[in-house]
Amino acid sequence: MRLLAGCELIVEADVDCAVVAMLRPRSGDAQWLVSEHYAFDPHVRPTEFVDSFGNLCQRFVVPSGRMRIRTELEVETERSIAVAPWSAPMAPASLPGHTLQYLLPSRYCPSDRAFERAQEIVDQAGPRSGQVGAIVAWIRRHIAYRYGVSDATTDALDTIAHGAGVCRDYAHVGITLCRSLRIPARMVVGYLYGLEPMDLHAWFEAYLDDRWYTFDATQDAPRGGRIVIAYGRDAADVAFLTNYGLLQTVEMQVWVGEKQ
Repeated sequence: MRLLAGCELIVEADVDCAVVAMLRPRSGDAQWLVSEHYAFDPHVRPTEFVDSFGNLCQRFVVPSGRMRIRTELEVETERSIAVAPWSAPMAPASLPGHTLQYLLPSRYCPSDRAFERAQEIVDQAGPRSGQVGAIVAWIRRHIAYRYGVSDATTDALDTIAHGAGVCRDYAHVGITLCRSLRIPARMVVGYLYGLEPMDLHAWFEAYLDDRWYTFDATQDAPRGGRIVIAYGRDAADVAFLTNYGLLQTVEMQVWVGEKQ
């Protein structure tokens, strides 16, 4: 399917503020970037680099005052996604080297402190659900989708204790529980067609059967129509806008539609 997606941010700085943005997707196995338009008002010329996770990053300075950042995309992506929640994890010795970093604890995913909870979840699940399937089902039953519960300091264990959060919190819980069972898991951010209310979205991927599979506990069924912008260990690696100084987001609009 062809999706037309975009994002417009209005930010404000009292003094010039250095910024790194992640707003441009890349073509890959799961998607093809057909075209894009990226604009700044007032105009600046960013420099670009690829980070250690393969994400395309834009580096620039927001001048004092207000700036409008707008990106418009046309992307071909899959209408449905492959699912394999019942698949058994691979032995760590057999995992490809590039997946090993996604077994380690990270800032928002303290997997070294979640093994007992994860083992209890999979032990209570039916034998056909698989470990990741059991984790996703548990999140859907025990974590309520609610704004205002979490903030920039909330990690996966906090979310489990609160019993509520938003999409990034759901992803952190899934990643943490998977890693505690030695299943590589990574965070993904981007667009989801048909998301209500529309916003930039987060989910996670787990490495099973020698490939990455998409899991999103915020949805009641597997859904395609996804545009990936960035991958990382957790939210600290995939911020859409990282500011090195005082910067306020005044307004944000996100849209995704299917091209007819």
